[in-house]
Amino acid sequence: MKRTLFLIIFLAIVVPVGWVLFCKYEGDAPIADISLPSQYLRQSYEINITASDKGAGLKHVTVSLVQKDNEKILLDKSYPPSSIQSLFSDNIILSDTFTIPVEMRKYGMNDGQAIIRIVVTDYAWRKWTKGNSFYQERPVIIDTVPPRLQVLTSQHNVSKGGVGLVIYKLDEENVQSGVRVGENFFPGYPGVFKDPMVITALFALDHTQGPDTRIAVEARDLAGNETKRGFYHYIKDKNFRSDTLRISDGFLEFKMPDFDLGPMEAQFLMEENPLLAKFLYINETLRQQNVETVAKVPSDTRGELMWDGRFSRLTGAANRARFADKRTYKHNGKVISHSTHLGIDLASTSNAPVGAANNGRVIMAQNVGIFGNIIVIDHGLGLASLYAHLSQMNVAKGDVVKKDDIIGRTGLTGLAGGDHLHYGMMLHNVCINPVEWWDAAWIKNNITSKIESVKIQIQ
Repeated sequence: MKRTLFLIIFLAIVVPVGWVLFCKYEGDAPIADISLPSQYLRQSYEINITASDKGAGLKHVTVSLVQKDNEKILLDKSYPPSSIQSLFSDNIILSDTFTIPVEMRKYGMNDGQAIIRIVVTDYAWRKWTKGNSFYQERPVIIDTVPPRLQVLTSQHNVSKGGVGLVIYKLDEENVQSGVRVGENFFPGYPGVFKDPMVITALFALDHTQGPDTRIAVEARDLAGNETKRGFYHYIKDKNFRSDTLRISDGFLEFKMPDFDLGPMEAQFLMEENPLLAKFLYINETLRQQNVETVAKVPSDTRGELMWDGRFSRLTGAANRARFADKRTYKHNGKVISHSTHLGIDLASTSNAPVGAANNGRVIMAQNVGIFGNIIVIDHGLGLASLYAHLSQMNVAKGDVVKKDDIIGRTGLTGLAGGDHLHYGMMLHNVCINPVEWWDAAWIKNNITSKIESVKIQIQ
């Protein structure tokens, strides 16, 4: 009887008390998972924190921004105390997540070093009921001053569809900068001058951008501070030709079988003129896809001036189409489609050897839809030349070539009706007029003389 009574008392009192002491005296510290978007406190800065405690539960979470003796509390949250009953219920707060905005301009702090301090405590009875704690300090930098820049070049004359060059100097490192032309952005590069703070940027107008286009240098530091600076420039307007291409049934029968569009082929068979329907898809939808594919390639560039002098032109070739020709396609006298020709077609003899227009590095050599076999060469600072419709490619991606090295032969791959070279040039993702780069005087007046002038100026 006594043994039974003792067992009842033990189970009713000793075991629960032991369980409470075991739980309440647990020694596992809470943890906090902290995500900072940057070491620099940006204007729209948010700290993401998840605090958790798998034992006695969260007691207090404090997050503060500290700079010397100045401390700004960003978060101060307490949780209701737990009880013995809470050990057997779901009232314990084991985890909580916060998104904390940081508006450093309101805190009266100076630019420079600071820390984000995170303290999390739990309801354990250790340390005379102070509990276990998590403590961490994360270094950050307060930076509210935008970068400063000085434009070093004075004359910036650029034509519609053409290229200009601006050189400027920054006052701090780790700044993303370049030239904004309308909606297009052209990065600047520090590799042309010994001083890494002197930046060279080629910029371009596409074939639709005229004299009302806004042009400015932009600079953005790691803290998100921005500077925009206009500079003197003159934009020369230009009218481009219109051209009509007559699409014959013979051309469709000759060319359309070269394109295997997979499941789409069955859709064209349902049309009144399957070959014409296929041509329209290729000339509009596939063309747009292929142009976007090729336009991404010049981003693989080196921040140095790799070319030397004027760019070479296919030897003995005649122009068959010009840059930015506005093309109208007709079939049986009816207008069926439109496009803009963003290169120059050069016709010589069949399978004529094609030389690299200037020194550079091959960044594409493959078959791309309407372009057929295409080679793209990087010449540095985002400038690239392209060679399309080739019957043969003698180089591969990564090859370094010299001016006039034979890289392939002309052909009629892709959407070409006859053997020729489609020669184009791009600045980053914008197609530009190659004629400027065939002109030694234009290169000297607009590119090289400006670089030499700045070299003398900064010495």
